[in-house]
Amino acid sequence: MDLIGRKIEQQQLLKKLHTDKSELVAILGRRRVGKTFLIRKTFQNKLFFQFTGLHKGTLPDQLERFHKAMKNFGARPKIEPNSWFEAFDNLKQFIHKSKSLKKKVIFLDEFPWMATNKSKFLTAFTDFWNSYASQRTDLLFIICGSSASWMINKVLKNKGGLHNRVTDRIFLEPFTLAETERFLRRKNIISSRNEITKLYMALGGIPYYLDLIDKGESIPQAIDRLCFRKNAPMQLEYNELLGSLFDNSDSHHVLIELLSKHPQGLSREVLIKKSKLKSGGGFTTIIEELEYSGFISSIIPIDKTKNEKIYKLQDLYTLFYLQQIANNPVKKGNTWLSLFNTPSVNTWSGYAFENVCHQHINQIKKALKIDGIQSEYGTWKSKPKDGIKGTQIDLLISRADGIINVCEIKFMRESFLITSDYANKLRLKLSVFKQLSRTKKSVVLAMITANGLIKNKYALDLVQNEIVLDDLFVEL
Repeated sequence: MDLIGRKIEQQQLLKKLHTDKSELVAILGRRRVGKTFLIRKTFQNKLFFQFTGLHKGTLPDQLERFHKAMKNFGARPKIEPNSWFEAFDNLKQFIHKSKSLKKKVIFLDEFPWMATNKSKFLTAFTDFWNSYASQRTDLLFIICGSSASWMINKVLKNKGGLHNRVTDRIFLEPFTLAETERFLRRKNIISSRNEITKLYMALGGIPYYLDLIDKGESIPQAIDRLCFRKNAPMQLEYNELLGSLFDNSDSHHVLIELLSKHPQGLSREVLIKKSKLKSGGGFTTIIEELEYSGFISSIIPIDKTKNEKIYKLQDLYTLFYLQQIANNPVKKGNTWLSLFNTPSVNTWSGYAFENVCHQHINQIKKALKIDGIQSEYGTWKSKPKDGIKGTQIDLLISRADGIINVCEIKFMRESFLITSDYANKLRLKLSVFKQLSRTKKSVVLAMITANGLIKNKYALDLVQNEIVLDDLFVEL
């Protein structure tokens, strides 16, 4: 299968082939997002050497497979290594004997799994990089791994010999809606954009999850089979996912599950209070790991400071698992179809679609024809003050041309109707925002809906811009 999307990441990697120094590139991203596939497709048969660490493999197992991998790539090591120092010495000899003047691409996949207890793997790699690889100009070393905590703490934030040695880092994002649609079409799965969006809201744009869908089944059938049947793969994925990404993941579970109950987001201060976790460096590390892994995002509300940022659960599968899969016991029959009109699902779908919109902010800006205008986006929330009611705004885009787009996000199965009561609520929301924010910019309303607006007098009077699903599916 050809690579879908990832153009920017591919260009970033290919540029490293033409620099005048050796490069050490770290690739991060949540499990199943396609890190390994990206490297293999970008360089295809041009890898000079590749090795994948063994999950829970012993030191002798790792070294034996490393030795075998070198032979498979044409090396003839004089000795079978008994330590990582000897393994990297063998790699040095292999590199040294190469007559190619082109950059040699070396890919170490599942990098953290090689660092078994007392193996001195990281010490040996650091010695190899500092004393040999970094002295050359013809190496492109790519490292990645599912264990986000290890990659962040042992490589990116290394205080020893690897400090500042990583020359570039790539965070691999899930597919967009447009890329998801292309992926499904590649599998000959044809579905409406409305149904694809529902699938995206449940599983996110994770290639591995999308590849589990079978040709010939509808999206509701696929969700039911993958999530709500006995031994369904997505029932088991959540605990495996966190366990593979984080060492001692109990605190990560606590924060993720807390944020799943507050999809509108919580501040650091409230997170610490509600989670009962200790403030300090340990808490900061957990937050960083969750952000690097794509589970949560931080956003600074308009007119607030960095210290007032809000953390939200952004991983769509995780939100779906905690709000729907975990709360509904396995049954026979069409569980997902029977659940779909319940209040719980309606609440979940509203928050999930809001996440989808935030993750497609560039498509929204393009639909508003403001992609060429400098802007910042965020949320906005106020408490009751001086007789003025409190309110919350899903999405604000504050523009350098003196305009603020207030975006109201609604996911409905049919075209959305602005009633008289809802029109009054919108007018009040805009009024409260103008009063409490004291903005001097013009404030205009945009509606983002799944199936468009019914054009009645309230829609025509209030709504300046309308954004629909087709706008979110635009490829940039």
